Amino acid sequence: METEADDVNRAMMLDGNAVAGRFAALFGAEMTTSLTECASCGQDHMMGALLAFTHAPGVVLRCPSCEAVMIKLVETPRGVYLDARGAAFVRIAR
Repeated sequence: METEADDVNRAMMLDGNAVAGRFAALFGAEMTTSLTECASCGQDHMMGALLAFTHAPGVVLRCPSCEAVMIKLVETPRGVYLDARGAAFVRIAR
């Protein structure tokens, strides 16, 4: 049974394409077609297919299969913090 909080979270959810510009600026490459594997469930997805939550101080990307947190990105005046502990790998094309 879904709660009201679940409905609000789903209404605020985008896909990974919503943060394409941030990742392109950070990595110097188009990242939406980069393959990544969820460390929780082992499923492979393109970055653009991840579930993006952008209504916070940073960005949270979740696995579309199991909804585990894969990547967190926070930009501050002092630097960029990237936590990708939830991703087994992210492939960046050459």
